[in-house]
Amino acid sequence: MKRIAPLVLSISLLILLSIPVFAFQAEITKVCFSPNGGCTESIVKEITNAKSEILVQAYSFTSAPIAKALTDAFKRGVKVEAILDKSQRKERYTAATFLVNAGIPTFIDDKHAIAHNKIMIIDRETVITGSFNFTKAAEEKNAENLLIIKDKELAKVYIDNWNKHKDHSERYEGKKQ
Repeated sequence: MKRIAPLVLSISLLILLSIPVFAFQAEITKVCFSPNGGCTESIVKEITNAKSEILVQAYSFTSAPIAKALTDAFKRGVKVEAILDKSQRKERYTAATFLVNAGIPTFIDDKHAIAHNKIMIIDRETVITGSFNFTKAAEEKNAENLLIIKDKELAKVYIDNWNKHKDHSERYEGKKQ
């Protein structure tokens, strides 16, 4: 037993040392909570201020103000792409269909039980994340949280993860009539 303890400690230390650790000097520009905490308004404001790119990853996405802000950004020349959960493919009319109909490249991530991310990466420096689904219910009924963080290094980590999910997602073409 005395010989096993140092071995277990050594293996544990090796495992801990092999886990990537990220240290960021991030600026948290907004923290909000719902219900009725202004999360949707904060997201729309960030989308409205986007200059070059918005990457979206969402589980549930039914917020009309957020979908409209994304399509408005796309119309003014901002690159917008979205990866959504497979549940968005099955619903009657979702933001996935709305985005596709607006010309926004939209992908379905069906490689997981649930693609449960709720993030946006804006202009490769702003990360929007938290439990907040991009839905009316998240704003008006649910207990949710949202962080808006400005940090290029953190955004890069999120972009790398976004790209990994895009690589195994399939392009969504909208509802077949």
